Order: sequence, then structure tokens, then C-alpha cells
Amino acid sequence: MVLGGYGAVGREVAAGLLGHVPEVVVAGRDLAKARTVDGAIPMRVDLRSDDPGRIEADAVVMCAETGNARVARACLSRGVHYVDVSASYAVLAGIEELDGLATERGAAAVLSVGLAPGVTNLLAREFDGADVDIGVLIGAGERHGPSAVEWTLDSLADLGESWRMRFPAPYGVRTVHHFPFSDQHTLPGRVRTGLCLDSRAMTALLPRLVRFRDAPPLRALFRRVHIGGDGFAVAAASGGTVRSFSGRRQSRATGLVAAMVVRRLDGLPPGVRHIEDTAEPGFLPELAAHGFELAHYHSG
Repeated sequence: MVLGGYGAVGREVAAGLLGHVPEVVVAGRDLAKARTVDGAIPMRVDLRSDDPGRIEADAVVMCAETGNARVARACLSRGVHYVDVSASYAVLAGIEELDGLATERGAAAVLSVGLAPGVTNLLAREFDGADVDIGVLIGAGERHGPSAVEWTLDSLADLGESWRMRFPAPYGVRTVHHFPFSDQHTLPGRVRTGLCLDSRAMTALLPRLVRFRDAPPLRALFRRVHIGGDGFAVAAASGGTVRSFSGRRQSRATGLVAAMVVRRLDGLPPGVRHIEDTAEPGFLPELAAHGFELAHYHSG
């Protein structure tokens, strides 16, 4: 079951699972929208009021931020595997506390699943615990889901120091602003995570938007106006070396990561883990084969 399965990421999760699992159920508050996901079984589930303990599935992928820990507890207590694409550390920290329950009930939960966190964790893992700078370049022209837009604007409150990072072509060296992606809290060593947009002008504007982040007109503007392309790149740098992953359509990349994790759940030991503790070395090359690019270069 994909909760929030008709959103930008949820649709990609469902598409990545079809043909690999017996049934895919797409669930959310709007049954009409759930019915628009080809090949999936639509179901109405309102996480604000429905009891998540009534969910019948072998595995649940959470593509929304609505009571995530409550849903995770309900799943794990019944031996149902759980995968979460949230980028909020507060959300993930609440689910980490369920490790004992998951182990006792024989269920696996995988967190930090997506692009950032997710692919960024796997790139940073290759530096074996060394200090790492992570840069996330997002295509401002891609249509992201409303919850993703809201989370990004909320997180502007924690915008911090800026530094320069080299991204793969065609982006080159860009300024990134410190941003509260969860991988800086969950990865070992000193980790900084920074954000920039494919539009240099929009990136430069971000610090000036902090004071207006709660203004309804600004939030409406970000939901409706898309300036830029749909390309993205994430890079992890340490000791003068950079490892990167790039392509088009961030939502598709995140959805494919989640689908690949689900297809590996039966082989995982029970417990709550982040993606870097579950994915094998061949995970990123397999993901890149879907039309993305892995690169390794020097930062100078």
C-alpha cells in the first residue's frame, strides 16, 4: 500500500512496483484521484481520522507527513514492513524509537528513502564516515507536491551558512545554503547539507525570502509558479573528491528508490534502519540504469 499514492512521488512509487509485486494499493483521502493511478487498486484512507491499524498490506510506503510515527507503529506492531520517504528529521527520529517493536514483531522499517535523504546517504557512505558536505540542487521548474512545497518553505527558517560546491555538468560550481535535510543528523561524522535551485537567481533570493516564508501569497506563488527546469543533482564531497547523482524529475528518482527498497524488504533483518544500512553497493548503479547518471570527480 502506498499512502499518498496519487501525489507526485506516490505515483512514481506505484509505477516502480507494478509488475514486481502481486498488488499495489494506492490510498489517500481523495478516492477519485486514487483511481487515476493506472494499474493500482484505489482505496480511500484518511490518516487524520482513520485507524491505521486497519490497514491490510504486506508493506506500507508512506508518502505523506501525517502522523508518520503513529502509522509506523500500527504497521510494525502487526508485522507489516514500513518504508518512509520523509525528509524531516523530527519525523524520522520518532520512528527510530520503534526499533525494538519492529525487531520483536519481525518487521523491517527503512527510513531516509528518496533523493535527499536517500541517494545522498548512499553517496556519503562511500566516504566511510569522513566529514562530508552534501549539496542538493533542485529543478525549480518541476511540479512538486503541496506537502513538499510546504516543507521546503517551513524549512527556510533554518537556512544558514553558504558555501560553494561543484555539481556535475551542466551545473558546475554553485552556491548552496545550509538546509535542514535529515541526513546531516543521521549520518556519522560531521555532515553539512546545503540546498540550491537550478536557477542561480532563485538560489540567491532564498535568504531574502526567510522573513516572508509564512506569508500566504508567497506560499501560493511557490505552489503555482515554476521557474526553471526539471533537472536535479545531488553531490557528496570530502577530501577534494565528489560523488554525484543527477538526472531529470526528482519525484521519479525518489519514487524509484522507494520501489527498489520495497522489492528488497523480504531479505532484510527486522528492525528500523536508514537506507545506507540496508542497500547493497549495487543499489545506486541499478538506480542509475533508469536514465540517471553517477559521477566521480575532483572538487577543484
